Amino acid sequence: MKNLRVAAVLVLVIAFLGAAAQKAAQHLLTADELKAVVPSEFFFRGQKAPTQVRNSSGFQMADGKITIAALVDASGYSTAIQQKYQGLLITESKLSIGGTDLAQGEYGFGFTTDKFVVMNVANEDVLSIPYQTDASLKRPVPLKLVEDGSGYKLYAGKKWVSVKPD
Repeated sequence: MKNLRVAAVLVLVIAFLGAAAQKAAQHLLTADELKAVVPSEFFFRGQKAPTQVRNSSGFQMADGKITIAALVDASGYSTAIQQKYQGLLITESKLSIGGTDLAQGEYGFGFTTDKFVVMNVANEDVLSIPYQTDASLKRPVPLKLVEDGSGYKLYAGKKWVSVKPD
């Protein structure tokens, strides 16, 4: 009976350590990690736009795959493109954004008047969903990711969408 209890405790400890190790491996990227992976420029619709590393965020999955988002300086683009192209989204994993699937790849994104829009690098919409607004957020920042259960919330100011790795 004593051996059975010891074995049960051992199984629980091993399961807990395995879950903790996987959770530790999945994490938001630090400022230094972001500096290493965020490109200084991003190609979108025939031009390169400088990125804003200070306004970037990302996460790394347990398998090492990375997803990053960063704001860009879109001042050289036409007004029509500037209205919806605010940042880059690069993902090595499939994502679910607001319940809609997005394949691995490099994209532009923006929070428009009423939607969160993801576009391929040719400026063609590949995802368009309503975003949420967090009116209680005390100190909104231009861009950040926040852990949210099994996924994240991508914030631009008080606007946000859920981002879950698949």
